Amino acid sequence: MKILQIVPSISLIYGGPSQMILGLSPALAKAGAEVTILTTNTNGDNGQESLDVPLNKPIQQNGYEIIYFRCAPFRRYKFSIDLLKWLKNNANKFDIAHLHALYSPVISAAAMICRQQNLPYILRPLGTLDPADLQKKKQLKKIYTAVLERDNIAGAAAIHFTSEQEAKVSERFGVKTKDLVIPLGVIPPKVSTEDVRSKFSIPQDKPLILFMSRIDPKKGLELLIAALEKLLNQGFDFHFILAGTNPQDPIYEQKIKSEIESSILKSHTTITGFVTGEIKTGLLKTADLFVLPSYYENFGIAVAEAMVAGTPVVISDQVHIYQQIIDSESGWVGKTSVESIFELLTTALFNLPECQKRGLNAREYALQNFSWDAIAQQIIQAYNQIIRVD
Repeated sequence: MKILQIVPSISLIYGGPSQMILGLSPALAKAGAEVTILTTNTNGDNGQESLDVPLNKPIQQNGYEIIYFRCAPFRRYKFSIDLLKWLKNNANKFDIAHLHALYSPVISAAAMICRQQNLPYILRPLGTLDPADLQKKKQLKKIYTAVLERDNIAGAAAIHFTSEQEAKVSERFGVKTKDLVIPLGVIPPKVSTEDVRSKFSIPQDKPLILFMSRIDPKKGLELLIAALEKLLNQGFDFHFILAGTNPQDPIYEQKIKSEIESSILKSHTTITGFVTGEIKTGLLKTADLFVLPSYYENFGIAVAEAMVAGTPVVISDQVHIYQQIIDSESGWVGKTSVESIFELLTTALFNLPECQKRGLNAREYALQNFSWDAIAQQIIQAYNQIIRVD
């Protein structure tokens, strides 16, 4: 089976979508599939940064191949005419395409080319069909949907959702779709020799609370900051790590940093920016709690990463894998309110042995349910069903 994975960018700075492709592709290859990733060389949304990679030729790694294309024109939107030309000329060499994004010009155009070339394709919307997400740039999205995306959804062989809740709430614009609900996977972290407490001057006896995700308005950071301030006012002593960035919205990122700088939280906080490698692994393994109080989250790959590292999670019930957290007792789930987050953090910090127990539960559940090898088998089965029908 020859599979195309198409994604606007594979740079890790964009978080979940890139991590998904880099986790799924070797697992598909291990299962016997031939995988080619088409992507651009973009590495930031100000239009200047690019990945230092060869362009327009296959690069072999981990059993699959990646072809990077130059962003041009419209670098900010990760658009590539070269990618689309390559797809048009080579689509007939593949059995199926898996497209990762909606409301992305290069993916919208790729879907149209797949239809023209009779290549069946699956769309993964990345939470963009959530009613809350559709409210952002609402009028523009209405036009975009009418002109492009409704036909792309209607023409898809299937829509790939990563949780039952995402599938339940997602808009289809009156189109009847075949839905696949297949979760994302995580790669168990390697052993880290990074002593993050020493690196960031955090005393050993202080509980470490970690936020590690894109710094975005939907993540509920204002709620978290207010809840943490309330904890300090109640006499709790802890250290907060804010890890992440947002190349698409640097103004909001700076707003959050400024809010912390002018808060009593300042002396209890370390802001790391984007982290990867051993520092990321060290933070995930060292944290006593991982917190993500998002207003909406189609899956929450950062939550799964914390779980597989053995860290209990505190999340809102708008993170769509919340039911799995409840059922596996891998952490605590609350509402998107300051009071709810405060109460959950209080409960956890009052009972650190329970945190450790739930961290063990989290790791066991993640290893059993978020294995890329198992998920790759589900996806290959879905691919085969679509190919046979077509």
